[in-house]
Amino acid sequence: MNIVNQLKNTLIEEIKTAILQAGLVEDVPEIKIETPKDTANGDYSSNIAMVLTKLAKRNPREIAQLIVNHLDASKAHVEKVEIAGPGFINFYMDNSYLTEVIPQVLKQQNQFGHQTDKKAKNILLEYVSANPTGDLHIGHARNAAVGDTLANVLAAAGYDVQREYYINDAGKQIENLAYSIEARYLQALGEEAELPADGYHGKDIIGIAEDLARKDASYKEMDSTERIKAFRKLGLEYEMRKLKQDLADFNVHFDNWFSETSLYEAGKIEAALTKLKDNGYLFDQDDATWLRTTDFGDDKDRVLIKNDGTYTYFLPDIAYHYDKIERGNDTLINLFGADHHGYIPRLKASLETLGFDAKRLEVQVMQMVRLMKDGQEMKMSKRTGNAITLRDIMDEVGIDAARYFLTMRSADTHFDFDMELAKSESSDNPVYYAQYAHARICSIIRAAKEQGIEVSQDADFSLITNDKAFELLKRVADFEGTIESAAESRAPHRITNYIQDLASHFHKFYNAEKVLTDDKEKSKAHVAMIEAVRITLKNALTLVGVSAPEKM
Repeated sequence: MNIVNQLKNTLIEEIKTAILQAGLVEDVPEIKIETPKDTANGDYSSNIAMVLTKLAKRNPREIAQLIVNHLDASKAHVEKVEIAGPGFINFYMDNSYLTEVIPQVLKQQNQFGHQTDKKAKNILLEYVSANPTGDLHIGHARNAAVGDTLANVLAAAGYDVQREYYINDAGKQIENLAYSIEARYLQALGEEAELPADGYHGKDIIGIAEDLARKDASYKEMDSTERIKAFRKLGLEYEMRKLKQDLADFNVHFDNWFSETSLYEAGKIEAALTKLKDNGYLFDQDDATWLRTTDFGDDKDRVLIKNDGTYTYFLPDIAYHYDKIERGNDTLINLFGADHHGYIPRLKASLETLGFDAKRLEVQVMQMVRLMKDGQEMKMSKRTGNAITLRDIMDEVGIDAARYFLTMRSADTHFDFDMELAKSESSDNPVYYAQYAHARICSIIRAAKEQGIEVSQDADFSLITNDKAFELLKRVADFEGTIESAAESRAPHRITNYIQDLASHFHKFYNAEKVLTDDKEKSKAHVAMIEAVRITLKNALTLVGVSAPEKM
């Protein structure tokens, strides 16, 4: 348990003891501790006096005074207590307890903030899952940054997390990819050929085809069916290599690359159909096979097998999620683009028809990102003439800024990505501001070593008395709770919010108090403290997939 939670629990226990000693009630109800928005109203506040009004049959301010009179302030780490308004009790804490976090951070290093006790439930997190038919664009980039950060946060909070990418390699889009390569291949060899109506016009398709034409002209002599089969395989391999490389360069890595084709090859489509039939949710109508999803809140029933015998795209999706659960995953989290919002109710309903609780599937909808430059929206890449890609963004602003900016807003809100701000070296740039705090601490610690002052857990931390130092240590102590909160709420942007808050309080402390002075013992305490801040800041940046430079 972190220091903040320990402090709150101790305060709650002491309030409970005071209530009993005052003889107000015999059975004390739940005591809630809140953190006031305005620090002038104390570090913590409780409305327990109002809660007890009916039970104790007394005025709430009178109850509050009795609680204060019987409170063991020193045991509760309370420096001052005030009664406010109708009976709120505001507690001003003795902040010396906060220094206890310093040796804890120095000891735990890169594990500080992480849960040592593992959660019982495991999570399968599926994100990005773009069709392997072209470059990843800005929407995929946000999905990748948010998904990877969420996975990091969940793992830090003690969950067993599997990161999965679903490869859509069995649908119409892959056939169109193969036919597009064929047309460009034949054109490269001087033959007349037209792209299919739904073909891909990207420059990478032309590049694949021209490269194939240079290396091997024999595909031209092949039977068309065999040629398409070959180009399907080659095109998919090329696109997946490029896609994996872009994601790897973006610091995004997956535990599983799950192929849609494997569902067919392993008989998992048939297994899902059998399960649905056995559960009584399949029915035939108009020579098609339907799934009765309306039983579970969908607005209409869904076709699984069309009247020509082919499968709808919904059926392999059902089989895929059935397989996810059959692999032993307790919770499934999907990150979907905003255009998939309407797909969620039918997917959740399909889990119910399979016999599973739909609550096991959580879907986060990723809203759109607009790339802005000089106040204008950017839509086209200078490099390719097409939509802005993940590679464009990495090249333009760098991986750190791209990951940080794409994570720092709630995924369900629209976001304007200011490219110029992301590149700027100023305190207005949030990632630069955070990284500069880390680099500044590293600089101070280097200077301390030159003066013979080493980081030590045995420093005299009672010498830390500055209010700005205590405010900074509060943020350090809050790190574990922030990770827990971000994990439970599936809100990775809370980590970037935390980073900004921590960096801000460090800069405030730095401007208020000189770390290295003639007082060697006090300097030693401050050096240990800012090293604890540095470790915490680096751990938080690491969760977002952002580097913590030692020099800037």
